[in-house]
Amino acid sequence: MLLWAKAIRLLVLTSYKPHVAHLYNQVTVKPGQRLYMVNQRYPYTLRFTEDTSTPRSATERSKPSKRARQMSSEGNGEQIESPADTTSERHRTPDDSPPPKKTSDKPESAGHWSQGLKASMQDPKMQVYKDDRVVVIKDKYPKARYHWLVLPWDSISSLKALRSEHVELLEHMQRVGERVLQQCPDARSLRFRLGYHAVPSMSHVHLHVISQDFDSPCLKNKKHWNSFTTDYFVESRDVISMLEKDGKVTVKEGTSELLKLPLRCHSCGKEQPTIPKLKEHLKTHLPP
Repeated sequence: MLLWAKAIRLLVLTSYKPHVAHLYNQVTVKPGQRLYMVNQRYPYTLRFTEDTSTPRSATERSKPSKRARQMSSEGNGEQIESPADTTSERHRTPDDSPPPKKTSDKPESAGHWSQGLKASMQDPKMQVYKDDRVVVIKDKYPKARYHWLVLPWDSISSLKALRSEHVELLEHMQRVGERVLQQCPDARSLRFRLGYHAVPSMSHVHLHVISQDFDSPCLKNKKHWNSFTTDYFVESRDVISMLEKDGKVTVKEGTSELLKLPLRCHSCGKEQPTIPKLKEHLKTHLPP
């Protein structure tokens, strides 16, 4: 219902300049009275409606109104705020709830560093051999003069995923690795090993074919060294034997601790205090 008020008090703009309202006069107006705003240019007639809402306290009136969040699905069950309605943390009032924490049980995304092998094996510049079952690539950060990786095209995440039906595939990987190293110009003078890391950092099963000179600037720390010179490195034929016998590959508990062992020469067993000292020592074992 429309009601006419007896009188109200308004602040009326009486002087105007572009972008600046600099002088206000307080006047009393009555219902039906006509006002001329902005230098008498715009006439307005007053009319009022009844306010049936519950009066708010001064504290409530001082609180900013909240914007409703616009939700959308990103395909992973997470709800996100529309960019136009996002409130930054520094402008969040005490009554605003913090945004929900993102939780996900999904595997690592394709862009994660641990998935790098999957990209490298598709790169023609990295490939040195391929057939319908496997591909051989140069290790991007070789730990020796010659360091290749043999990877199956089939998606197999790690040694733990291997079963007895993979024996034939691993035997093929072994044969391909031996064929590649035989084509190496230093195959007769250098010693090679073929094997797997017991607990690899990179996803997708890969067989290392690596020369035992370890003459490389990419070999930088104790973890690098011990991952190839201790039982952390499992011979290819030992992996095949485990699958034939048990139908799976068993990694001993505490294997990761092997990476913390002292730096010890893989040829003579002499312990070295630092990587630079070890590398200098290794030169004494290189062929003339």
